Amino acid sequence: MPIRSFCAGSGYFLTVLLLTAACLRAPLTATGPILEDIRLTFGLTATAAGLLNFIPLMMFALLAPPASWLGNRFGLEKTLWGAVWLIALGSALRISGSGPALWLGTTILSGGIAAANVLLPPLIKRDFTHHTARYIGLYACVMAVTASLASGVAVPLAQLTDAGWFLSLGVWLIPAVMTLAAWLPLLKRSRQRSDSHHAAVSTHCSPWRAALGWQVSLFMGLQSLAFYTLIAWFTPWAEAHGFSQATAGWLLFLYQIVAVAANLACMLALKRFSDQRAVGLLASLAIFSGLCGLYLLPALAALWLIIAGLGAGASMVICLSLFGLRSVDHRQAARLSGMAQCVGYGLAALGPLVFGMLHQHFASWSIPLLLLIALSLLQIVIAPLAGRNKVIG
Repeated sequence: MPIRSFCAGSGYFLTVLLLTAACLRAPLTATGPILEDIRLTFGLTATAAGLLNFIPLMMFALLAPPASWLGNRFGLEKTLWGAVWLIALGSALRISGSGPALWLGTTILSGGIAAANVLLPPLIKRDFTHHTARYIGLYACVMAVTASLASGVAVPLAQLTDAGWFLSLGVWLIPAVMTLAAWLPLLKRSRQRSDSHHAAVSTHCSPWRAALGWQVSLFMGLQSLAFYTLIAWFTPWAEAHGFSQATAGWLLFLYQIVAVAANLACMLALKRFSDQRAVGLLASLAIFSGLCGLYLLPALAALWLIIAGLGAGASMVICLSLFGLRSVDHRQAARLSGMAQCVGYGLAALGPLVFGMLHQHFASWSIPLLLLIALSLLQIVIAPLAGRNKVIG
């Protein structure tokens, strides 16, 4: 029996979806503000501490294709439940007080998030084909809101008790445990599907061998690269242009909150268009315009971040929606999701690294920012191709 027949009208699936979304960014974004406290606790070098932010993105990229295979082989519900278990286990290990457990927990946690990233879009396509944009938009919005919330409360929670940063990270075990329990009824229903249904292999073209698959993947990669590079390097860039560290922090918060609003607006817009070319182009133009503004008139950084944030939030919802819209069935959607997130998060991980290397080599912010602008221009070219109303054969 499909999930739809179990939860139609009750909103149960939406509840589980949003609970799962709450687990997919907050445990990671809570780390940044208290990274120095973690470093001092375990005596880590600055470079080693930086790896705690690098590991998740690389895990997202490396594990995306295997996650899509596991979902198709063992069933989306079972694999997603296993992913949430990894998130809970990794979150618990991180706060056990052991240095090796910190690294192991971060890796396991990131692996669970990587799998859930890949498998939620095809699950929505399978059981809620006519509400894809709505569900994708809501879960992207919850991810963004909880990510911002986790960043904002990390330091106050660390200062609240003697537990320090352990409380800041440990509190995100709560939604993970709640999500594990919430999935149980859906698992029970999924067992009623035949084993052959779970094990069936899609006979449709692999997205790795299709031009459209690469277009969707590059769109995902380019928008992710711009977003994560800005998150990583905006503060030192802003300080070099006369902003205080505190002001830069608030500007980044503004960027992310605007992206949340764009998530919801794009969700409504996608329902009104027969294809995604126009909305994808507008989102890409917004990112390009925002980056150009930062380069030409840095004093108006707040305005440019609002524009870029609108583009970033819309682009994310478009990407997640394309996994289902450009595929024939949920199995192919899982494979496309795995491919796009492999390419996308691989580029996202390399973006901040290359940006920093260019800044250090040229002792200037202009060259790396111009490269980022050039890549956003490439996204403008890719967006109409990925947004065409067609599916991978």
